[in-house]
Amino acid sequence: MKKVALALAAVAGLAATGAQAQGYPTRPITMIVPFAAGGPTDVIARIVGDHMSRTLGQQIVIENVAGAGGTTGITRAAQSQPDGYTIMMGHMGTHGAAPALYPNLKYDPTKDFAPIGVAAGTPIVIVAKKDFPANDLKGFLEYLKTNSDKVNMAHAGVGSVSHSTGIFFNSVVKVKPTMVAYRGTGPALNDLMANTVDFMTDQIVNVAPQIQGNNIKAFAIATPERSPVLPSVPTTKEAGLEGYEVSAWNAVFAPKGTPPDVVKKLNDALVKSLDDENTKKRLLDLGGVLPSATERTPEGLQKLVESEVARWTPVLKAAGATAE
Repeated sequence: MKKVALALAAVAGLAATGAQAQGYPTRPITMIVPFAAGGPTDVIARIVGDHMSRTLGQQIVIENVAGAGGTTGITRAAQSQPDGYTIMMGHMGTHGAAPALYPNLKYDPTKDFAPIGVAAGTPIVIVAKKDFPANDLKGFLEYLKTNSDKVNMAHAGVGSVSHSTGIFFNSVVKVKPTMVAYRGTGPALNDLMANTVDFMTDQIVNVAPQIQGNNIKAFAIATPERSPVLPSVPTTKEAGLEGYEVSAWNAVFAPKGTPPDVVKKLNDALVKSLDDENTKKRLLDLGGVLPSATERTPEGLQKLVESEVARWTPVLKAAGATAE
């Protein structure tokens, strides 16, 4: 009788989960953004979340939980109830670079999440304060190699995109500037515009408006082709820097164990958002790259995460990068 009761309880639990998924969502959804408001991950989350809210019929509320290169917010989101009412906007840093930088990381990017889909790709741009004593990448690199100990480099925290791509840049160029950490890319960019820090490598979504407004200098974009948003900014290869081509990405995840039907509803809402002309325009106007059909799927995102962990772990370990 005990075995029968347990079996019936299991069936009832599955039925309840199915019923819950069918009616989902019945209340607002929290999307945790693991960085301060105003940064690229926050901007993309708000753009995509706005249309997803309309599709789902419930508001997606953005909650900024900054700290430890984004891992504080992601850890909190990963430990939330897997019911679809807490999701997160992760990125290359939190789900690719973090395992190499945080030995005691409380989550495994490849195992502890229900992937939803990629929201946007974000090319990396090498930028500097407006008064930096160089006008092109060649002059910038020459200055760095001569004055490396006098130059400081801003980033959004250990494990963030700006930190990981900055470490990669330093290893390629073979310089060791002083690294200055912030609780998000927004605050870092504010100090760059205020001439408090010298340079950084950052996502185009964050820096394009400031480059267009002549508030900061752009030396190169780390992609094979120029961006239509910044057509006058050369690629790193065009500017004479070999070996530094890198793009970041932002993607939606749910906690592991989220019901498959809920994951599907969230993915459907994400795909509809990315197909919406207004959403596409907002992302493209910022320099974002729309994900491919495969990258928009949970399976495609899972493969991306696995490949990014495999890519960044040796790069960061070779550079001696660590959060401790």
